[in-house]
Parts: sequence; structure tokens; C-alpha cells
Amino acid sequence: MDDEIPDILLPLLRRPGHPPRRLLLTGWFSFLDGEATAGDVLAQRHVSAALDRAGIRHDTAWSPGFRPGALSLETADPRAYDTLLFVCGPAHGPQVAALHREFAHCRRLAAGVSVIDPADPAVTGFHEVVPRDGTPAPARRDLAVAAPVDPLPPVAGLVLTHGQGEYGGRRRHERVNERLTGWLATKDCVRLSVDTRLAGDDWRLCATAEQFLALVSRLDLVVTTRLHGLVLALRTGTPAIAVDPVAGGAKVSAQAEALGWPAVIEASALSARILDHWWGWALSGAGRTAAERHSMG
Repeated sequence: MDDEIPDILLPLLRRPGHPPRRLLLTGWFSFLDGEATAGDVLAQRHVSAALDRAGIRHDTAWSPGFRPGALSLETADPRAYDTLLFVCGPAHGPQVAALHREFAHCRRLAAGVSVIDPADPAVTGFHEVVPRDGTPAPARRDLAVAAPVDPLPPVAGLVLTHGQGEYGGRRRHERVNERLTGWLATKDCVRLSVDTRLAGDDWRLCATAEQFLALVSRLDLVVTTRLHGLVLALRTGTPAIAVDPVAGGAKVSAQAEALGWPAVIEASALSARILDHWWGWALSGAGRTAAERHSMG
């Protein structure tokens, strides 16, 4: 157990004869117009796991904008709880202060929060505050540091072309891009938009070919409709799923044939089933080994 967690639970557990009957776990991830950052969600996960270990019954209130259909502050019955715990982020502003009115009958606690103004009603409304910073006490490690996590998903670079007007009526780019991005949104992966265009005056783009190769080499796979998305992925040993956006096939298909690369799909054959097939292969040892044969080190 992380050494910060007992400090967070002490205000709950050191009430002889009055353990929490049911606790509502909240944070900025609970507000409709708040935001759920990776750090916020990991803090929630850390504290929820600690509460489970301590045998404290609890629910989490999620923003409907982040987790539609889950328990939210709007659907939770305040009368079902005797304790409210707010974690992570700044204990500041009217949204946090409103919790004190809505759950006035509850014992209200805050843990792992930043205290901007100790006199803010958002802070003074809590019965106990275990801050991470903003007070004379030494700073505490953020709750996200030691939160339990699942195995990390793959990182997929998406390299698309939207132009190529030279193909005229054979262009299927819009439909192909829409189906590709819609399919990729269903995969448990990090989706990274990657552009082959180089520029020295735009920090969002690579300035040199070497920078682009360095980026692609760190991906787990590339999904692309561009010839050079395919070629340069394989040059770095990164598996690629190539989709030719031109009806009847054009340079993407030709280059896949020249390289002997099997994971190429013509626009007319594009489907979630075939994409799933090549996704599994690209992320397998066989896909990585096949890509590494093309690597130039």
C-alpha cells in the first residue's frame, strides 16, 4: 500500500464507532462542465482501491460527458451517503463549493488537492483536507503516482492523405478516411495523428526526415493511406496497415507489392473485419518480425 494512502483514510477510520456507512467519491471528473484528466482518473482509481482494501463501501460520481450512463452527481441520491470524498485537482471555485450545499448532511473530506486560497469556501467547507500542496506542510506525492493500471495499450500512428486530386473520379479518400478513423476509434490504443509534411516554422510538424523517422520508430504500428506512411514505417521496422484510397489500386498497392508487404487493403475491400485481421497480425510477433526485415537500422 502506498505510504500516502493511510493519511488519506485516517480522517475516515479514526472515528471510533462511526465508520462511513457509504461514501461518494468525487473530483473534477464528476462535474458536467469539469474535465477528466488522466491524473484525475488515476487518483480516483488509487483511492477507490484503497477504500476497497479498507472495506469502505463507496460509489464514484462521473461526469455524464465523460462516462454517459454512469452514476453522476445529478443522479446520485445525496441521502444514500454519509461521507463525501473529493480527490485531486484544485479545491477551488463554485463547483466545489456547491458540493457542500448539496451534501450538507455528509462528512466532507478532500484528499490530494491543491489549496489555492485557504479561505475559499470550497476549502473551508470540508471537515478535513489532506492537501498535496498550497499549505505550509511539506508537499505530498500526487495520488496518480502509484495508482494501479492495466497493461498499456499500443500506440498507433495514423498517416492519412486528403488530397491527390490527380486521381480524379477514382478518389475514395473521404470515405476511406471516415471508415478508418471510425474503426480506429473503437480500438483500445493511443491514436496519434502523424503528418509526413515537414516544416521549420510549425512546432507541431517534424522539421527533418530524421525527426519523422525517429517518431515513427517509436510507434507500435502505423495505419496509413499514404505511400510514404507505408514505406517509412517499414524502413524503421514498424508494422503498417496500408489502405489504398484510390479505386482499383494505385501507388500504395504498387509499393506494397514492390516491398512484398501483405497488410494492404484496397478501398473497395475495406471493412472492420479485414482491418481487425491485419491489426492483430501487425501487433503480433509475426507482424513485427516481418516489418523488421525491411528495417534499415
